[in-house]
Amino acid sequence: MEIVLFGAPGVGKGTQAKLLSEKLDIPHVSTGDILRAAVSSKSELGLQVEEIMAKGELVPNDLIGKIVKESLYQLKDQNGFILDGYPRTIDQVSIFNQICKELNYNNVCLLEIQVPFEIIINRLTKRRLCTECNSIINVDNSNDGYSCPKCGTKNSLIQRDDDSFDVVTKRLEVYKERTEPIIDFYRENNCLRMITINGQQDLDKVAYDISSELVKICV
Repeated sequence: MEIVLFGAPGVGKGTQAKLLSEKLDIPHVSTGDILRAAVSSKSELGLQVEEIMAKGELVPNDLIGKIVKESLYQLKDQNGFILDGYPRTIDQVSIFNQICKELNYNNVCLLEIQVPFEIIINRLTKRRLCTECNSIINVDNSNDGYSCPKCGTKNSLIQRDDDSFDVVTKRLEVYKERTEPIIDFYRENNCLRMITINGQQDLDKVAYDISSELVKICV
């Protein structure tokens, strides 16, 4: 089963991808994983990516397309894949469609997890990092808002820059402007099987709904 996982930052893609990967016994790959693997491989493409990233520049569409293609080709002997983080722009859609065609991935399913932006903002801005045990927790789960409920260390909770209100809202604006149109494109062109899941529910219910919907499109 080939799954492209979509959703704004904070909808729970990483958590659900891990659960789904274990359940279906297929690999979960993200753009970040792909780029790190390419750099580690020291392949020709990987060396190009390493040089670009070292300069703090964005990896061009054609190059990231080649990296994704190389990574998905290596998964041909697997039961499928869960791809998270690509395509991210309309320009990348045509590249991804060509990749699927060349690699004979003909049954790709787009799985979208939806959560209203106001809930995402609330979720992410309440995240805290424990500087002692490195756990990520919700500040509401701390008795005083500063002490870690997992390791018990006092005054160990900090808010990461990525979880600040300004950064979170900016990331959501970028998602709405650049990535969300991909959903509309696929829906209008009816070129992929699509599933939309309510991500506001508890973790187990979201996982159950995903599995139930996947079963429907596989029969």
